[in-house]
Formats: sequence, C-alpha cells, structure tokens
Amino acid sequence: QVQLVESGGGWVQAGGSLRLSCAASGSIFSINAMGWYRQAPGKQRELVAIILSGGSPNYADSVKGRFTISRDNAKNTVYLQMNSLKPEDTAVYYCNAHVKSFPGFPAREYWGQGTQVTVSS
Repeated sequence: QVQLVESGGGWVQAGGSLRLSCAASGSIFSINAMGWYRQAPGKQRELVAIILSGGSPNYADSVKGRFTISRDNAKNTVYLQMNSLKPEDTAVYYCNAHVKSFPGFPAREYWGQGTQVTVSS
C-alpha cells in the first residue's frame, strides 16, 4: 500500500502565499506523475498542476504564472508553491500520484486526504 500525506494548507489573505507538500510512503518502486487537484464547495474536482517523473510540469490556465509545482524524487515528495492567491483559489487541495509498487506491475493511482486552503478577500 501507498500513503500520501499532505501538509501546508491554511488561511491567507488575497495576494499571499502558501506552500503545500505531499509525501508518499509505503510500497514504492517508482512514481510516474504526481499532481495537485482541488475541489471547491459545489464544484467538481479539477486539476491544478501535474509533474512527470522527468520533471515536465503542466498547469491549469487559472493558476499559470502564480503556482509552481516541483518534486523531490529522492524524498517521493511533491510541492505546490502558491503565490498571488485569490479568493477563487479557496478549495480543498488533494495530492495525487501514480505509483508503481513493484517492477513489471502497472502503476496505481493514489490520493491524499486533502488539505484546506482558504483565501480571504
């Protein structure tokens, strides 16, 4: 099994910054993509940013230029630096990872428990 543990959420005023972290642990042979999703009240979960094992990031248009995703492969950890936060960024942020636990086996998708980010105007 694999566990994803998030940290770094909280409350911030508009224009402020937060940094989210997500550490994967357990039966890990390799991790393909790692990413962050978010879900605001009454809305569907949406992709925020994703980064492949080779380091190529992709972002939702709504966060481009404000958020930066990075990963430390040695620590099986992914980060999300969020700058210039807006009230519309308020949501529960979920870590996501595609993990291969054993060589020759397909990767499985895992989710963290979510961390609340609240941006006040």
